[in-house]
Amino acid sequence: MNTPAPIRIRCLRTLAVILSAAQRVFPPRGVEGSAVAFPRAGAAKPLALALLFSALAPALAQQQNSAAPVVLDRVVAVVNKHALLASDLDDEIRLSVLDPNLVGQGELTRQRALEQVISRALIEQQIRQEDMQAIEPSKDEVNARLDEIRRQLPACVRQNCATDAGWNTFLTAHGLTPQRVESYLRYRLEILSFIEQRFRQGIQITPKQIETYYHDTLLPQYAPGEAVPPLDQVAPRIQEILLEQQVNVLFDAWLTNLRGQGDVEVLDPSLEPAATGGASGGAAS
Repeated sequence: MNTPAPIRIRCLRTLAVILSAAQRVFPPRGVEGSAVAFPRAGAAKPLALALLFSALAPALAQQQNSAAPVVLDRVVAVVNKHALLASDLDDEIRLSVLDPNLVGQGELTRQRALEQVISRALIEQQIRQEDMQAIEPSKDEVNARLDEIRRQLPACVRQNCATDAGWNTFLTAHGLTPQRVESYLRYRLEILSFIEQRFRQGIQITPKQIETYYHDTLLPQYAPGEAVPPLDQVAPRIQEILLEQQVNVLFDAWLTNLRGQGDVEVLDPSLEPAATGGASGGAAS
């Protein structure tokens, strides 16, 4: 190990002082000191070396400690030769507060965060592979989604995020910045657009399906005597819900197959997912 110049200079100065002192205390052959005569100079060497080592030890220890490696980040998984970092999971957990689909599900664990990051990495690679540039969202689309979050997300409503002061307080409390939130929303809109283009086209919802959903699913949600909206009023929304359900079924099957065909390796055993179904991990939300 090479000792830095400043430490080396200090050590040489210390050595000179030690040797000078040793020469006074332990004179050369045939020279008498103030009290004792030493016939051989070799008697002084062991003590001089010991003193030298004791002087050098703190400097070398300081140098050794300062050179100790500091782990800034680490790879936790690899998806088709693309590394996923521990900081990606930290980022995913911070941003989960903006996901309305996670409301009421408790804090996002690192295992679930890794599943979501893996899913989106696979989707992003597929998007790039198919060169689907047209799905990139516009600035207006991103701003509209941001405004929706600030006004409707329960966590945001509680902190009055509709105002700039409330929004800034919310961001600071969750370790986020406006730039990071915009990047996150742009990325999610890109994925949603990809899913829309790839899976929604060709899906047909029949009037019979809408009517069945109305009677079997919607009406039981209303208490007796409560005003119930007529079928023709809610039919467009029911059609949208049924479309989303079918899209999610197709998307989950596609993503499961994509993950099976890809090379996904989790390097941190503590992040290994439980053996449960569903590969989307919130990527389609």
